[in-house]
Amino acid sequence: MYSKTALLMLSGLASAKAFQPTAMSRAGALVASRQFTSASAALGPETAKATVEAMYKSGGAHAEQKYDADFDDLVKSAFPGALSNQELETKVVGLLAEKGYNAANTLLCTSLCCDELARCLEDDFVKVYGNNFNLGGLAGFPFAGNTGFGAMSAHIPDDGYCLMIYGPHVGIAQDGTIGKVERSGIELLDNCCGSAIAASNYLKGITDGGATLTTKIQSFTDFQQGAVQELILPHGKRLGSADNRMHELPYALFDSQDLLVKDIVGTGAGGIKKGLAMLGGIQINTAPEKLDYFHPLRFDYMNNNGEVVEDLLSAVTE
Repeated sequence: MYSKTALLMLSGLASAKAFQPTAMSRAGALVASRQFTSASAALGPETAKATVEAMYKSGGAHAEQKYDADFDDLVKSAFPGALSNQELETKVVGLLAEKGYNAANTLLCTSLCCDELARCLEDDFVKVYGNNFNLGGLAGFPFAGNTGFGAMSAHIPDDGYCLMIYGPHVGIAQDGTIGKVERSGIELLDNCCGSAIAASNYLKGITDGGATLTTKIQSFTDFQQGAVQELILPHGKRLGSADNRMHELPYALFDSQDLLVKDIVGTGAGGIKKGLAMLGGIQINTAPEKLDYFHPLRFDYMNNNGEVVEDLLSAVTE
């Protein structure tokens, strides 16, 4: 489906074994470098849920964000199945606590867009589990590839777990416009996701016949965007026939990203210590004073052989 060039960009050439620490170095490194959150290091399901709820009630990074029933209805009507970040995190943390996940034995891993708006969800989970290993680049694609995943796997605590969150993002303005969002300090509505929209416009130029021919295929100074544009090519007909192109765009991107993530995880599954929870979906970013949302599309629990042993999606969406 994708060209060899695009796939090579997302595949590390170095062996994951290069990142495996020695037994001697790991013991010291765990003590010296792992930073724990204020959350309990041994969360039970109910304690986990209470920790998340208390985190949101205390304000902090969420001080400006307020629940708005009308806006909540607007978002959930535009994106059926979407949950507020608070709803999502409460359910996910509670479910994973039942499997033994806690701040002491879990490494968070994300593949989300570079956009600062994508940090909100990431930061929320960091407050529960501690440090985050970032695999993502523009539009949320896992540009760290096999090499990055191998390095991340080596950083999972011994006999511990990983929670991987991935997917593209999209904005929704307070008037319901999809693909736009209010940003702090900026008067005009801004594009979200800018990389995705630029790639969509590039694709539209091809499918509509208005693209300018060029021999310049890739530029090192913008190779991530070049890859995003190439990886969206299979979705030209899908986007062209969509009732709302900006609504369909993140779902098309997710399908491409999901394929790549599964390939990367399948290749590097041997490095997983005990279990891997893969939470994939669409981030939905909103105005600074509104809650952000997430539409979960995949929530698989995998063993260290890369086999899906449980589909947890229904437990989050019900």
